[in-house]
Amino acid sequence: MVDSPTGSQASLEEANRDHARRSSHGGMGAAGYISSEDSHQASAFLSSPGEVAVINPPENGMPKIEIAVAWDNVAVEKSGGILGKFIKRKVLKKGVDLDLGCLYRLKNGMRGGVQAFGDLHGAWAQPPYIALSGDERTGDAAGPDEMIMINGKHWAEIDQLLIYVYIYDGARNWHEVRPQVQVRVPGEQPMVVTLNTSNTLLPVCAVAMVENVRGGIKLGACLEYFPGHAEMDRAFGFGLEWEAGSKDR
Repeated sequence: MVDSPTGSQASLEEANRDHARRSSHGGMGAAGYISSEDSHQASAFLSSPGEVAVINPPENGMPKIEIAVAWDNVAVEKSGGILGKFIKRKVLKKGVDLDLGCLYRLKNGMRGGVQAFGDLHGAWAQPPYIALSGDERTGDAAGPDEMIMINGKHWAEIDQLLIYVYIYDGARNWHEVRPQVQVRVPGEQPMVVTLNTSNTLLPVCAVAMVENVRGGIKLGACLEYFPGHAEMDRAFGFGLEWEAGSKDR
């Protein structure tokens, strides 16, 4: 696996100070930062971190499950100069690159990740039966910018997925782009979460846990922020190996 290409030592130290409490997700790491700015942003199924919703297994088997993210590519910057902070701020159009990803665990114990960063696009017709639609670099497209698709025919072989979003480039905090994440199952109301925190140090957000419970789907809102993928992994206990890397431009 690959970890984030950014994240200064100061950010890591700050995160470690803020996240000293132990995670309750079964991992060996510290819990992530939960922002009060996000507590009212989730709608549909879930309204705050820790809440869950359950979809019972359909009689005809599980259909395709879609996890989609869309974001705004408008970034706001202050005017330059000595008096810049007193001058009205200007809005600049520029590409904002967010990555949608997931950590997964199959029933047979296989573990891994699916994300654009590192070209880990998964597979639809073979394990892990989870595939990423592609890597949208700018957020300019109408509708979902990136999507993870889960092959419902093989849902029985999937144990759990941790859905996350990562700021790769073009934004300083989540409030600038307000990404919206949806978990959609045909015939069911989607879970919708909008990330809105202005915390600038933590570029990775664990949005939700999707679990296979007796053939149905259990959705749990997480909304925890981390300085990198490895810290998130340790908190949730997937036990993957991470190394630094970057995307080809």
